[in-house]
Amino acid sequence: MKEQGIKYIIFIFLLFFLFSLAAITFTNVDVLAANLVWIVLIALFLLIVWKGDLILMLEEYQRAVIMRFGKVKRVGGPGWCIIIPFIEKPTIVDLRTQTIDVPKQQIITKGNIELGIDAVIYLKVGVEKESVIKSVIEVEDYRTAARLYVIAALRDVLGSMNLNEIITQIDTVNKNLKEGLKKITIAWGIVIENVEIKDVDIPKIVLDAMHKEKAAEQEKLARMERAMAHEYEIETVKRAAENLSDKAMAYYYIRALEKLGEGKSTKFMFPMEITKLAESIGKGVQSGSGLEKLFEKYAPAVTAVLSQNEKQQIAKKVKKKK
Repeated sequence: MKEQGIKYIIFIFLLFFLFSLAAITFTNVDVLAANLVWIVLIALFLLIVWKGDLILMLEEYQRAVIMRFGKVKRVGGPGWCIIIPFIEKPTIVDLRTQTIDVPKQQIITKGNIELGIDAVIYLKVGVEKESVIKSVIEVEDYRTAARLYVIAALRDVLGSMNLNEIITQIDTVNKNLKEGLKKITIAWGIVIENVEIKDVDIPKIVLDAMHKEKAAEQEKLARMERAMAHEYEIETVKRAAENLSDKAMAYYYIRALEKLGEGKSTKFMFPMEITKLAESIGKGVQSGSGLEKLFEKYAPAVTAVLSQNEKQQIAKKVKKKK
């Protein structure tokens, strides 16, 4: 728009000058004939200014690769740049960072899982004059070339990896893509700022299977933790029981019986060591202790139960002999 405005102002100025000159010369035919050549030249110049790209107005982020008769002559900009019409041809280059969206690609992983991969490229043309020229003469369209390279690299790199490797090593994949793209774009005068995989579309059935696997793994770890805690508890009780004397064991048995007696149940379950308990009762304990009172209180019941058990065992033996 600025270029068009400048050309329009120049054209109006020259057109005004031409009309003024024509008005003066038409009053005198001899003067008109003498200056006919100049009038034609001025008219041609006006036509060139109007139709040709005589002046380029380049922004701070723009450069123009100017070719004369098909050969690179110079790099113009920023600011005003004079172009010789019909002889020189400019190609404007943008130096700002450009974002190139790579369309979603369907990739088959090493484990035969189909993934949808979205990627994005950040690049720009180098500010050096040599880089600006290379971006025009070394590659037809560096944006398309960069996008096609990333597409091919994605299929090559991700196709040789499993799904878990892709998910856990996504930063490494991005780095490899960036380094590979740098190697080929350096000859184009292009600076690669970054290459990123922005989205990995995993099929729902695969996601569900991964969630179930993770849940099973967590349950397995939880069971192992509970088993280890139970094992530790058993070992702790075992170490504590090894340090108890017979009298202490008898005391705990009697306390347990006392608790059972407070309930409504009429049946008692005795541990395997009840014989030792009975022996301790039979031998007696020191008088005046709390343990003695407990023994005296429950000794008849324990003795009766033991006698009943012995009678049942004898009856069973007699039946077997018959």
